Formats: sequence, C-alpha cells, structure tokens
Amino acid sequence: MKPVVSIIMGSISDKDVMSKAFEILDDFNISYEKKVMSAHRAPEEVANFSKSAINDGVKVIIAGAGGAAHLPGVIASMTVLPVIGVPILGKSTAGVDSLLSIVQMPSGIPVATVAINGSANAALLSIEMLALSDNSLQKKLLEYREKIKKISLESNKEL
Repeated sequence: MKPVVSIIMGSISDKDVMSKAFEILDDFNISYEKKVMSAHRAPEEVANFSKSAINDGVKVIIAGAGGAAHLPGVIASMTVLPVIGVPILGKSTAGVDSLLSIVQMPSGIPVATVAINGSANAALLSIEMLALSDNSLQKKLLEYREKIKKISLESNKEL
C-alpha cells in the first residue's frame, strides 16, 4: 500500500519523539513512510523528496526538526501538499528555537505547527485532513474522540 503520509525527521535522534505519530497512524491503519533527511546535511535529497511526493501519492507530510528547524519550511517551499511541522525539544532552549523557526514561516508558504514534541497531534491533524474525503476515517476519528473523552472522565475516580 502506497504511503499517504510521509514522516520526515531531520535526525535519527528525533525518532523517539516522532514515534508517537507512528503509533497514532498505525492505530488508524493509515499507510505512511518514515525517513531521515536533513535540510542542512542532505538538501538535494530533501528537494527530490519534496518535489516528487505528490506524484508518489503522498497527501500530507509531517516534518519533525530541532534547533534551527528548517526542514518543514524547506519541504513546504517545494510542494503544495500540506506540511505539519513538529518542533523537537532541544537542550539549549527547551525547543523554543524550533517552535519559533517553524511557526514563523513567511507569508505564502504555510506550515501547520503543533506543540513542541507534539507528533501525536501532527498525526491526528493529518488524519483529519485525510478524513475530509473519507467518511469511514471520519467515523474512526469520532470513535477515537469518544474513547479519549471516556478515559478523561474516568480519571475522576482517581481523585
């Protein structure tokens, strides 16, 4: 099955943070691929991926990056697919540098941005985008929301 979501990491060290996106997409049976590509260390590969993703059947790209966090913006500059940036927690500035790098994209080249280390929400946002044209996926999302609502309400028992 061709991947409809691409998860791109700037470094293998981002894998643990991005694994939450893998879990969510697995739970929803969404086909995805995962790759490590650095906008700084492998710009040609990032460009080739970005320009060909739409023709390869990809519908949404999730890009996690730390530090200067150029990866989501670079990808977005070379595709019309929606790109969701995941700022990765850094040691020196607690991920704020990554957050600001991603959220402050110049007008005209948008990148959706989730919380620092928010790959689970990036996956859910990508599923919401895919569900715009998939009623069965919309149903799964509604069931997921009911499930997390129930878990939240049941936590009152711990008080």
